[in-house]
Amino acid sequence: MSTEIATTPATAPAAGAASVGMRKNGKNWHDSSKKAFRPKAGLTSYAKRVEARKLNDAVKEREREMKAEATAERQARIQRIKDRRAAKEEKARYEKMAEKMHKKRVERLKRREKRNKLLNS
Repeated sequence: MSTEIATTPATAPAAGAASVGMRKNGKNWHDSSKKAFRPKAGLTSYAKRVEARKLNDAVKEREREMKAEATAERQARIQRIKDRRAAKEEKARYEKMAEKMHKKRVERLKRREKRNKLLNS
């Protein structure tokens, strides 16, 4: 006898490549190879989840910093606009006073108001 193993019809299905005949319901276009349902197959390990969480936290922290910078920049721009408007109004007020009063008196009032402003703030 030779060392070849003869396949008999009894051992062929046990080899794994079973011949699939007609499906019982007639839907031959469906794939009949079904696999076991393993719901835990896609889960990640704890270490990977911790790493992903750290990365996510770092990204969120950077986003918060960027938002804070943008907000501070916007507030600074708004404050500059308000200061400019206030200075313009004050200048117009002093010009209006200068029309009625003497220039030296207006200068004296300016200095006095500046002193009061510094004391009150």
